[in-house]
Amino acid sequence: MRILVAGSGGQLGQALPPALPQHTIVGLTHADLDIAEGNAVRAALEAASPDLLINAAGWTDVDGAESDPQGAFRANALGPQNLARATAERGIPLLHVSTDYVFGGEGSRPLDEDAPVGPRSVYGRSKLAGEEAVRAHQPRHYIVRTAWLYAAAGRNFPDTLLRLASRPELRVVDDQHGSPTWAPHLADAIARLIATERWGTWHLAGRGATTWYGFARALLDAAGIRTPLVAVPTAEFPRPAARPAYAVLITKHVPPILLPPWEEGVAAWAALQRARSSASNPSR
Repeated sequence: MRILVAGSGGQLGQALPPALPQHTIVGLTHADLDIAEGNAVRAALEAASPDLLINAAGWTDVDGAESDPQGAFRANALGPQNLARATAERGIPLLHVSTDYVFGGEGSRPLDEDAPVGPRSVYGRSKLAGEEAVRAHQPRHYIVRTAWLYAAAGRNFPDTLLRLASRPELRVVDDQHGSPTWAPHLADAIARLIATERWGTWHLAGRGATTWYGFARALLDAAGIRTPLVAVPTAEFPRPAARPAYAVLITKHVPPILLPPWEEGVAAWAALQRARSSASNPSR
């Protein structure tokens, strides 16, 4: 299969080729393709002639979306609409990546694909609008909701944690619950999903649940870093965008496509960090 990946420079975009070795991957970064430009989308499809398009592109600055809703909706709603229309016109399916931020997060039970949505932020509303556009214009779609995505490199929570680890202590929120997702695990799950042609909405996230404090504790322990951690409420760190307090993702699909437990992602992340450290300090 020939697969066009929009947003190939991001965390998931970079994890997809190793997970899809039997396929031909054509990767386009944002510099190569702005999905909010309809003519550019059609030209990219014409040039690549793919059998499937995976949309890993989008606006990811959750707080920045509050001050620039037009930019967020352009990337996260208009862009997916363009992709949905163009792929439907060419008769090829679309896999679109969405987020746990489409949920309000007021409850205390894990959320499956039928759980009521109710985003609390501009970012969440823009991502929900993108989902709705895909459903409206492309019947052969996969919408993949994931959460707390991270990779070995890039701007993400583990990266921030490592940069701040030299402080005397770190204060981390302990009343937001979610499902940390290691990008290579998500890419592997996507590879399994596209082999099924089971269209619809899927929750693909690290199995299990924790808080940002629990995630931070696991990351530092796995990396052998002893910086003290202090658990604090969300109210201590006011942000422009509201976060879901409880958005643990599970799937209703039978048979399910499951990712490994989130702790296994942390172990894989730590192993890569140690390998990089050894490579940069060969005498150690």
